[in-house]
Amino acid sequence: MKENDPPNTFREALNPHFGYYYTIKETLYRCRTRFQDLEIVSTPELGRVLLLDRITQVAEKGEFQYHEPMVHPALACHPAPSRVMVIGGGDGCTLREVLKYHTVDAIDFVDLDGEVVDCARKYLSDLNENAFDAPRVHLHITDGREFVKETASTYDIIIMDMTDPFGPSRYLYTREFFRHVKDAFKDEHGIFVMHSESPISRPDAFACIQKTLCSVFHHVQPLYTYIQMYGVLWSVSLASDSTAIRSVNARQIDSRMVERGVTGLKAVNGATVEAMRVAYPYIDEIRQNRGRIITDAAPDFPDNFPVES
Repeated sequence: MKENDPPNTFREALNPHFGYYYTIKETLYRCRTRFQDLEIVSTPELGRVLLLDRITQVAEKGEFQYHEPMVHPALACHPAPSRVMVIGGGDGCTLREVLKYHTVDAIDFVDLDGEVVDCARKYLSDLNENAFDAPRVHLHITDGREFVKETASTYDIIIMDMTDPFGPSRYLYTREFFRHVKDAFKDEHGIFVMHSESPISRPDAFACIQKTLCSVFHHVQPLYTYIQMYGVLWSVSLASDSTAIRSVNARQIDSRMVERGVTGLKAVNGATVEAMRVAYPYIDEIRQNRGRIITDAAPDFPDNFPVES
């Protein structure tokens, strides 16, 4: 909080020179887990908000702007999604969206921090709709990288809904990890999904993720969408050795979602997916001219910065 801020103002930096704020009405829960600081706060604008290490993870208002693009483009582009892995996403909202597909028989949910899941069960159940308790969901409270590396199962879709690329998530953004992801696919139709930072506030991180994905997968398709709870234009990236993430069109997306039991979305349909695929020219320039491949030997992003509020 700065000197001239209204009372209870929470300020979040998106880079060292740019950020946003919102007002906190009440802190509902706060603790230090084994891995990070966890808070649930109530806000007039965004409803309940989950903070990890003082960084906004999910908010009640508008969370669909993030979670629908994280799930539905991939599951609509895949010819027959039946087995899915979700890494991270301890709030349960990505899981909630995957469960909308009656074609999905099993979901392995993997999260390092069981206290986040427990907190989401208690304070965010209206948001996640008790997704953790669905019979198709198998919970694994363990390190996501090790789980992907060691699993004997194979998957059609793997969704990584992680915190930003530092701290507990540091080695989940490297070329070596993406190779483990690729090895866990059932076949060449497998699709990997991850948030890929903001080309506005963290262009180097965005470009690094693109270059690293492209070093492992034949096809990478970023999607661009504004997300209020993150305060800026954001990106979600799909990666695959199949062209489907680019070639499945609006009509096919709409038809497949209906066939698979999905209706009534707020942010995603065939037309919006096609629109999200289109990059501004300046974003194409960022992808082409900035960033480097992130590796286990050099896992730190060039635009990581200390987070202060």
